[in-house]
Amino acid sequence: MPSALGVPLLSQNRQFQWFNAPTYVYPVVPTSAATYVRSKGHDVIWCDGIASGMTEEAFLKSVEQDKPDLMAIEAKTPIIKRYWRAINILKELLPETKFVLMGDHVTALPEESFEKCPVDYVLTGGDFDFALGNLVDHLAQGTDLEPGVYFRSGGTVKNSGKFLLKHNLNALPMIDRDLAQWKLYSRENGNFKYHPGTYTMAGRDCWWGKCDFCSWTTTFNNFRSVTPERLLDEVEFLVENYGVKEIFDDSGTFPAGSWLERFCRGMIERGLHKQVVMGCNMIPGVLSQELYDWMGKANFRFVLYGLESANQTTLDRIHKLGRADKLEESMRMAKQAGLEPHVTCMVGYPWESKEEATATIDLTRSLFERGYIDTLQATIVMPYPGTPLFKEADEKGWLRTKDWDRYGMREPILNTEIPDNELLGLVRGIYKSFMTPSYLIRKLVSVRHLSDIGFLLRAGGKFLGHIKDFMGQGAPHNGDSATHETAKATW
Repeated sequence: MPSALGVPLLSQNRQFQWFNAPTYVYPVVPTSAATYVRSKGHDVIWCDGIASGMTEEAFLKSVEQDKPDLMAIEAKTPIIKRYWRAINILKELLPETKFVLMGDHVTALPEESFEKCPVDYVLTGGDFDFALGNLVDHLAQGTDLEPGVYFRSGGTVKNSGKFLLKHNLNALPMIDRDLAQWKLYSRENGNFKYHPGTYTMAGRDCWWGKCDFCSWTTTFNNFRSVTPERLLDEVEFLVENYGVKEIFDDSGTFPAGSWLERFCRGMIERGLHKQVVMGCNMIPGVLSQELYDWMGKANFRFVLYGLESANQTTLDRIHKLGRADKLEESMRMAKQAGLEPHVTCMVGYPWESKEEATATIDLTRSLFERGYIDTLQATIVMPYPGTPLFKEADEKGWLRTKDWDRYGMREPILNTEIPDNELLGLVRGIYKSFMTPSYLIRKLVSVRHLSDIGFLLRAGGKFLGHIKDFMGQGAPHNGDSATHETAKATW
């Protein structure tokens, strides 16, 4: 996906972005799909042209040599048009190959891709590891399709029914990290302080699962998780076989309550807390000090909170769990347990004034000043198809465009009372909010090892990259990539 805007954060991301500073997140569900299909006796090739840094020419050459029977591609809204063009090109090269699209965009709009390109199948729902395994069995052995598959039949598009998320996650084989080239994603990732690092995903996806803006509420409408013991087995395997030093579990929200305590106790009983650092997503206002303390004892470090806004009215409108007046308390308890909180914030809600948006910046600055958070992420509110936010925006005339190319986080898509240049300035302001003397002094004083220095240097590079991400560059339109010599259409 070559672009002047940088590297696309595609898989394992609920919010798509183009990053000037490359970041690669290990795509847990696609790697699980590759492993699951191989476990059924099929030959599987893992090809991530983005993380591998492949040119278009190199990618096409690789595919032509392999001549796969089936190619499965995860798609998100901002690059779906590129995928349509790519499938048109690939179908000319490999007319016998079956092409499959999966992911949140095609779950929301499954029939759209059949109109735009010669795709053969669309898998809806988030369990596309199970769905892909079922599709391969269907093609190889005639097994009945499970619900959620769209396909061409007699010149029309048909489907096997509404997808159901009833699969038992404990039944999946442990991800084959060698097959799915985990090292490609083990270093270029700002979440990792210690290398090599990797990802797990205990649950699919968030046990709250009601936030109006989240694209994964479209694909995961029924939360399930593995047992604490299953995740512990995976952590132990990663430590013993790959020497992994840090693991981030990217469940939308990590299981809490007794599940979390069992997992922390298991980390300590197995001695894993002395060998690997853990991280996870969490919702403010959910955990007690006792549970935070268990996390500290189990060697959790990085805990990501979706704050999204400092305004309670906004949190209520987007159905975000937690109260604005409880945010600082959660950060304080996490820090007391020795954790390093990270917060995410968004600006550009159609109903927020500039003063209300600025309040979010003021909150992050206050949290930094008090030493309650260590890092943050800022984005523009982006309405993805299938989400309640997109539906509301469409009905109320808030959408500026349905040109999916322009949904890549480089410009506002929702109409607001705040001018675009000021809105982008607010995002940069959130990133700059940590540039306070007290915070910088605390970070310098906290340096204990060479890894601390390396982490701070990498964080500085990511910070500069994020500032550039929101400088107001235009969206990647159709001509923003190389053209294959056999086709006029571009990727």
